[in-house]
Amino acid sequence: MWQYTYLAINFFTIIICFIFSFHPKIKFYRHFKAFLLASIVTAIFFIAWDVWFTSNGVWWFNDKYLIGLRLFGLPIEELLFFICIPFSCVFTYFCLDKFFRLDWKPSVEKVFVIISIISCLILALIFKDKIYSFVTFLTTAISLIVLHFVLKANWIGKASFIYLVLMPGFLAVNGILTGTGLESPIVNYNPKDFIGFRILTIPIEDTAYGYEMILWNLFFFYKFNKNEQD
Repeated sequence: MWQYTYLAINFFTIIICFIFSFHPKIKFYRHFKAFLLASIVTAIFFIAWDVWFTSNGVWWFNDKYLIGLRLFGLPIEELLFFICIPFSCVFTYFCLDKFFRLDWKPSVEKVFVIISIISCLILALIFKDKIYSFVTFLTTAISLIVLHFVLKANWIGKASFIYLVLMPGFLAVNGILTGTGLESPIVNYNPKDFIGFRILTIPIEDTAYGYEMILWNLFFFYKFNKNEQD
């Protein structure tokens, strides 16, 4: 049964959100197409990143917890991760944004984004010899620059707040993937390629990685939703 562990994580991450997508006050099912397009476009970059890191031994997967199917050198469960995790996050964002006023003042959001960019660039510079840390913090900084200053995304503040709200769920899911409650991790990291600071068993870089991934999912979700309505 252990070989279904990663598959079960994906399933239980998405199932409740999927069921509530059909709730008459939410009706997220109307946005399935926009979400699917957004997640596929975003996943292209992150899967390429994943393939490169896996092939270079930055991280690897424990076959004990996998069903054994692979594509591009990645377990099929890992590919599903880029659909299931974003679905739950985008669904939660959609619901909270629908029922609550979470928008930030533009000036406050701008300050937050600038501080975040500077912080990520400093971390990337400090840990430039740690490939996972360097790439993660650098691309997060670049993503924030592009989204806020080039693409004029005005929802980064509330997205960041909702990501913080989602953090307990993130810690639970990523915790299991990195070994919490298991004899050994599902995803293993090369110690020389990341800082080594962990939240429970989770490398701190994973929080930035997830944040960046969700921001791009939201950007494309907004874009494809708008295209459907035009």
